[in-house]
Amino acid sequence: MRPRVIALTTSALASFCSHCSGPPQHGALKRCTRCRAIWYCDAECQNKDWAYHKTECEALQRWATMAPSPELSVPSDAIRCLGRVLWDRQKKGPESEFVKEWNMLQSNKVALQTSALEAYTHLAHSVVRYVGATSPAELMPFGISSAGQLVDLISKFTTNTFTLTSPSLDPIGVCVAPTFALLNHSCDPNAVLVFPRCAEVKTQEPRMNLIAIRPIGVDEEIFISYVDTTLPGESRRSALQETYNFQCECAMCREPVHPDPRQSIWCPKACGGTCPVPSSEVDLVRCARCRAIVSSVDSVLDVVRIGQEALDKANTLQFRDPEKSIKLTSNMLPILISSGLTPSCHPLLALTRLHQELLMASFTPDLTQDILDKTIQASTNYSTGVSSILTYGHPVRAAALAELGKLLAVDEITPQDPSATDRYPPSGPKRLRLAYETLVRAREELLIGFGKVNQGGSIGKEVREAIVRLEKELGVWTQGIRNALHDQRLAGPSK
Repeated sequence: MRPRVIALTTSALASFCSHCSGPPQHGALKRCTRCRAIWYCDAECQNKDWAYHKTECEALQRWATMAPSPELSVPSDAIRCLGRVLWDRQKKGPESEFVKEWNMLQSNKVALQTSALEAYTHLAHSVVRYVGATSPAELMPFGISSAGQLVDLISKFTTNTFTLTSPSLDPIGVCVAPTFALLNHSCDPNAVLVFPRCAEVKTQEPRMNLIAIRPIGVDEEIFISYVDTTLPGESRRSALQETYNFQCECAMCREPVHPDPRQSIWCPKACGGTCPVPSSEVDLVRCARCRAIVSSVDSVLDVVRIGQEALDKANTLQFRDPEKSIKLTSNMLPILISSGLTPSCHPLLALTRLHQELLMASFTPDLTQDILDKTIQASTNYSTGVSSILTYGHPVRAAALAELGKLLAVDEITPQDPSATDRYPPSGPKRLRLAYETLVRAREELLIGFGKVNQGGSIGKEVREAIVRLEKELGVWTQGIRNALHDQRLAGPSK
């Protein structure tokens, strides 16, 4: 189903269509000549979106004239999405299907966290200003007659919206889909929500699909996850409490695996087993396989703390100063790895992912072999980490494999000795073979995570096309080797 309302993040407005949320198909996106903030694929998408954008356009122009700086001339996706919600309520009336669905949604205004009060207040004032109201009475056409109802609106929005993503799972906005908002949470979900981009008609996008990632029995409840399930239990529970106001009692939180791969280090005796990361409460930890004791407790705790600080700083710098962020992640990753953290351990996993994203964003026509290989190494480590945490077929795991396969398939800038056995990534036909095998595995998981009926979505289609290209290329390699051997036999033994 298509979400009721979508809004792209400000940084994505010029890269994706504000109606179908797709990238440009033929040429560049077309900009609204009035507000100059919203972009569309073509006239068809613009016309489809006009019911919303007619009012939104005026609001964006009004907002821009009052903005204190050019950087703030476009309101956030939350403000713009709430504006569309209010205009929809105004246009369709209290008996409309959307308003009835909205009224069914959970609100946490009664148990609002103190930490959220400032954010709620700021968002409420911003939305009121955005829709052009100057007094509470002017909110009546939107179905809001009191401050309490305004807080209720903000609470329902914050609690029930979903992240709008690209087919490769990059966040590009927010959306409202009341039916899917009724699904409950589990840190070990049996289903996921994805945007595979598989609709036959472009203007029906973005289509939101609920996909089962494991067998679901008759009368078994369907669960999705409200948070990033690669995070440690404490971080997940904290996020759930702050945003959704409940203590998670799912099976994973009640009886966590031991040791949790999200908080694990390699055995100090190198037996191949893992140990839980020590804490201030539990400083005696053993390897789950050989029972060896971790003696360097303080150093492990220090590394985890420093790693988290580096992750926070690198996240802050990634857009403002990406080169400095790359330098920070490049320096920090070897320290975390040499300290024994497993690839799935937080914050190593998150820092590895950020490092990979930063390297990929730095790709230029002058890409060097060193940067490409470092990106492949980071992608391999990230894929290994998420595969240790997420179930087979999870879309995040599948997308990570697809990304790794596509990186391995990039033409080598400076081919190395293909006979080297201790080099990763390999070179020549070994590299192509590894790319092919990785993409085949990725497609198998994409068919689960994005739906077999969808053929794995648009990312599944890209992977399938890459597999076909590699099959042809590998065939050329194989035939070339056969020809070389044949020529060698004809030439006779060398002297």
